[in-house]
Amino acid sequence: MRLYLVDSFTDRAFAGNPAGVVLLDAPADEAWMQSVAAELKHSETAFVVTTGEGAKPLRWFTPVAEVALCGHATLATAHVLGGDQVFSTKSGELRCTSAGGWVRMDFPADPSEAVDIDPGAALPGVTVEHVARGKFDLLVVAENAAQVRGLVPDLAAIKAASSSDIRGMTVTAPSDREGIDFVSRFFAPAKGVDEDPVTGSAHCTLAPYWAARLGRNELVGEQASPRGGVVRVELAGDRVTLAGQAVTVFSGDLLA
Repeated sequence: MRLYLVDSFTDRAFAGNPAGVVLLDAPADEAWMQSVAAELKHSETAFVVTTGEGAKPLRWFTPVAEVALCGHATLATAHVLGGDQVFSTKSGELRCTSAGGWVRMDFPADPSEAVDIDPGAALPGVTVEHVARGKFDLLVVAENAAQVRGLVPDLAAIKAASSSDIRGMTVTAPSDREGIDFVSRFFAPAKGVDEDPVTGSAHCTLAPYWAARLGRNELVGEQASPRGGVVRVELAGDRVTLAGQAVTVFSGDLLA
C-alpha cells in the first residue's frame, strides 16, 4: 500500500498540519488502521479506498481513536489523489475540488450554541467572553489574540472537560494581523492530540460564529499553533467551504 505524509494548510514543508494518507484497494480492518495511526503519531491519518465507482470511502484516525470529521487529512487525501474528489464519510458525502494549488472542501457547517460552562481553570490568562459548543467541540472566545497566542493550557483540565461526545476545545479571538479575520488554537488531549496544528473541522464551527459576528460570509482564519496555518472559509447556509494548500513531504510503501 502507498503511504504519504502531507503538510496541510500550508504552502511550504514542515509547517501547517501533517497528516498520513494510506491508499487502500479495499476496506481495511479497523484495528489495523488504528495501529497504523498510532505508529505514525500524527494528529490524524486518513485511509481511503481508491478502487470502485462513486464516492471513495474515507476514514480518519488519531493515535488513539477514530474521528467523525477531519479537515486537514481530507485536504491531504485530495491533494494526493489530485483533481476533483468525492468522499463517503461518517459525516456524509464530502466534495473536494483542486485548482491553482488550492483544495476547496465542501463540509457541513457546525454552528454552536451558548453553554453554561466555565473553562477558566483550563485556560490560565484568558479572559473568557463566550462559551458555546457545536456537535464535536467546545468553542471558547477570548478577549484578544494575544491571549490565544500566549496561552499555555492546562491539558489535564481540558481532558477532564471532554466527554464521549466532546472531542476537544477551540479557543478563538479577533485577529491582530492584517488580512486575517480571526485566530484560533485547538486542543483535544482526550483524543490523543494535545494541540492540533491546524484543524479544518474546527473551522466548521468557527465560520458560523465569526460570520455572524463580523457580518461577512467569506473569512480568513489563522490557527496560531507553533507550526501555524491559514484556512479560508466561506459560509453558505448549512455548508462551509474550507480552502487550503498542501505539500507532500514523503511517499513510500506501507509493508506491515
